[in-house]
Amino acid sequence: MKLRHSRAVLFAASILAVPTALSPMFATPAAAQWIVFDPSNYAQNVLTAARELQQITNQITSLQNQATSLINQARNLASLPYSSLQQIQQSITRTQQLLGQAQGIAYNVQQIDQAYQTTYGKVALSASSQQLVTDAQTRWQNTVYGLQDAMRVQATVVGNLDTNRTQTSALIGQSQGATGALQATQAGNQLLALQAQQLADLTAVLAANGRAQALQAAEQATAVDQGRIQRQTFLTPGPGYQPGNVQMFHNSN
Repeated sequence: MKLRHSRAVLFAASILAVPTALSPMFATPAAAQWIVFDPSNYAQNVLTAARELQQITNQITSLQNQATSLINQARNLASLPYSSLQQIQQSITRTQQLLGQAQGIAYNVQQIDQAYQTTYGKVALSASSQQLVTDAQTRWQNTVYGLQDAMRVQATVVGNLDTNRTQTSALIGQSQGATGALQATQAGNQLLALQAQQLADLTAVLAANGRAQALQAAEQATAVDQGRIQRQTFLTPGPGYQPGNVQMFHNSN
């Protein structure tokens, strides 16, 4: 009995001793698994992440702005797909050619000076009747030519009005629909060129009308001088009648 009691006490003592011996071994892993929360460190990390996110957002915005700027630059550099310069130049060329086809006394200073020294100059007292008639016909023909040329120029300019209206409408539409500064500028330049062509047409009409009026006035002035010379010649006493032999019938013998 004593032996069994001693064994029981020894066994109980050994069981009580086990937790004490094993406690260091179980305590170390439990301490390693604990999570320590540091509010200050957490706030600093969040602030750092927010700053980095803001920097990324700023970079994205900057890239978007650069892309938009490049797109706008591309639009500003885009050329206008419509051009009326060829038609404008053709209209100006037609008007110039028509002025160059002036009949009689053309738009030439030397030719005008020569005509005023001969046909439109002071009528000489020694001029024959035939010469006076020939000069008068030449002056009349020059006046008719001037009036005809003026009407031809007027008809050409009137014919350009419909073309100018179409070009103006097209250029205004291109200007309003321009995608960039270059297209708007080119449309504006073409409108200015169209206005210059219209001014050229107006100048041509004024020149043609002025030429016709000048020729008509010069003809009238010279006709007055020629009438004075003819009247003076008619009133100047001549040698009178001089008798002479006249043979009315030829002798057949």
